[in-house]
Amino acid sequence: MKLNIRGQNVEVTPAIQDYVTEKFSRLDRFFEVPEEVEAKVLFKIYNHMQRIEATIFANRFILRIDEKQDDLYAAIDVAVDKLERQIRKHRGRMVRTMKHKPYNHHGVNSGFVEVEDADYPDDVYTEAAEAIVKTKHVELRPMDVEEAILQMELLGHDFFVYRDLDVSKVCVLYRRKDGKFGVIEPE
Repeated sequence: MKLNIRGQNVEVTPAIQDYVTEKFSRLDRFFEVPEEVEAKVLFKIYNHMQRIEATIFANRFILRIDEKQDDLYAAIDVAVDKLERQIRKHRGRMVRTMKHKPYNHHGVNSGFVEVEDADYPDDVYTEAAEAIVKTKHVELRPMDVEEAILQMELLGHDFFVYRDLDVSKVCVLYRRKDGKFGVIEPE
């Protein structure tokens, strides 16, 4: 697994890098070609809390975890354990979903790609621009509803934007308050 380890408000020491590499190597066994899997790990410190954000890009699926703990090493341990549980929980569905798809290919970077918050000059700000706190670019891959539900659950989001295979349109899948799913399809 290719690791990209960064720190925000914290220096990533060689000891932390070694610990992350050792812990994340446990996940290699879940991937057919671990060398094609990319993991981005970001450390942040807030007052007394240590936070780790980890995103794994693999075989058209994105796994994401966000963990806060008092101790950085404990946060790493809990994050890797949660990622492993997430992979185990969804691995069967991922294999079944991707096994016979004609468009199946093993691209590494797919799905949402986060963009860093931009710093705008004071004279450019408007009320609308101040309300936007994050921008994401979406690479829309064709998929069916079942695959979109799986991807939404892997990301831990309440909605997911995708290109539907059946109707060849951009659709939005969302989780309803009753726990079921809804699809917004343009006319």
